[in-house]
Amino acid sequence: MGVFTFLNKTKNDTSLGWMGVDIHSHLLPGIDDGSPDVATSVGYVERLQTLGLSQFYATPHIFNDVYPNTLATIRAALDQLKPSLPADVAMEIAAEYMVDDTFGATWSRSYLLTLPDDHLLIEMSYMVENPQIDRHIFDLQVKGYKVILAHPERYLFYHQRPERYQRLKELGCLFQMNLLSPTGYYNAQVQKAAQHLLKRGMIDLVGTDLHHLKHLAAIEKFVLSGDAHGLFKKNPIKNLELFAIW
Repeated sequence: MGVFTFLNKTKNDTSLGWMGVDIHSHLLPGIDDGSPDVATSVGYVERLQTLGLSQFYATPHIFNDVYPNTLATIRAALDQLKPSLPADVAMEIAAEYMVDDTFGATWSRSYLLTLPDDHLLIEMSYMVENPQIDRHIFDLQVKGYKVILAHPERYLFYHQRPERYQRLKELGCLFQMNLLSPTGYYNAQVQKAAQHLLKRGMIDLVGTDLHHLKHLAAIEKFVLSGDAHGLFKKNPIKNLELFAIW
């Protein structure tokens, strides 16, 4: 059985209309490990548009040691891309912040680039949990931010500690799952964690987390099979409710 074949055989949507807005992507040209140039970005957007997506938040990494992006660099990349986008596509910017040893200093002294209504997208190393993650979430909430944890299913340290998912939800953290995670695209462990979260209705938001052509081809196959809609439809997906651009 291939990774894109699932037990649910009921007829499902073969577009991403149910998702409505892609809130996590690396579509801006040349500023992180996503699209390298404008032409590639436009090609990605046009193919996603055929799947029913026309609203996007580009969320490049802000990771001081690797991708020290700022509002200025991110805005410049969007300004470079926007004139080439289809007229019926809307794209805005936010960022995906790495919670590492420097994170507290970063957000306490500078403007954080958020999704609407002060929703802040954060991530951690896949290998090692930040020991202060609960404290960071609390401190950000005190400052008025609404914290979204990017792709919780991909953190290896939670795979044997599913109770941590519940704790983060109790803290008020929203969960954003990558569209491809339930397919086995990343690995079997991520797939299992994704299925655990989906079965319990713990996913609030979905993003493509699109970086490159291989991601895009896998997304197209998954969505056109109808399995994407089938797997996510029992979760309270809030992409459009919270982040519609139009």
